Amino acid sequence: MIEVENLTKEYRDRKRGAILAADSVSFHCGPGEIVGILGPNGAGKTTTLRMISTAIPPSSGSARVMGLDVVKDATEVRKRIGFLSASTGLYGRLTPRETLRYFGNLFGMAHSAIADRTEQLAGLFGMNDFLDRPCDKLSTGMKQKVNIARTVLHDPPVMVFDEPTSGLDVLTGRTIVGFIRSCRDGGKTVLFSTHIMSEVEKLCDRVAIIHRGRIYFQGTVAELRETAGGDLEDAFVRMIGEAGE
Repeated sequence: MIEVENLTKEYRDRKRGAILAADSVSFHCGPGEIVGILGPNGAGKTTTLRMISTAIPPSSGSARVMGLDVVKDATEVRKRIGFLSASTGLYGRLTPRETLRYFGNLFGMAHSAIADRTEQLAGLFGMNDFLDRPCDKLSTGMKQKVNIARTVLHDPPVMVFDEPTSGLDVLTGRTIVGFIRSCRDGGKTVLFSTHIMSEVEKLCDRVAIIHRGRIYFQGTVAELRETAGGDLEDAFVRMIGEAGE
C-alpha cells in the first residue's frame, strides 16, 4: 500500500550548502499493518511523511500509495490517504461540525454522508459536547480529536499520523491510540511517527529508525531489542548513538 524507494529531499542553505532532510529512504507498509517511524527531532521523519502525503515533492526517488505515484498521481493519492501533521491547525471561528462539513465538501462527499460520518466520529471520539463550539474555544485535546476526525472523515484506506498524541492528556491519548489500533484491525495501512516508546510497543508491527535523514534500522520491536539490547528506549538510544558515530 505504501512503497518508498530511495526517497530524497534536498534543501539549499546559503551558508551550509546542500542539506539532505531525507537521504535515500526506503521502506514499505502493507494493509493491516502499523509501521512506526522513529527518530530524534530533526531526523527527517516529518519530511518523509510529508513527501508521502504529497505535501512536498521529493528531490529524487519515488513513493507510491496503492500503486499511485505521489508526484504524478498526487490528486488521486490524496483521495486515498488521511494525513495528520504534527502542526495541523484549525479554523478558529468554525465549529467542529462546520470543519468536518467543509472538508467533506473538499473530498466530494454527499451531504448526507458527511452528516452520518460526523455523527459516527463524534460518538467515537467523544466530541458531542463540543461539536457546535468554535474551535478557538476548545482545549488542545479537543482540537486534536477534531483534527483526527477531519483526517479520517472520508474513511481512507491509508493513514499517516505524525505524532498524533503529542502534548495530550492520558485519556485523550488512549482514545487516539485505540483508534489507530482499530484502523489496523480494519485492514488499513498505517504509518505512525511518535516519540512515545510505550505507544510503539502497543501499536507497531515494525519500526524504521531515521537519523540525519537516513534509515539505520528496520524490523520488529523484538528485533530492535535483540539488535541493540536493553528495553525499547535503551535500544533506540543506543541505535541512534551508533548512527551518530
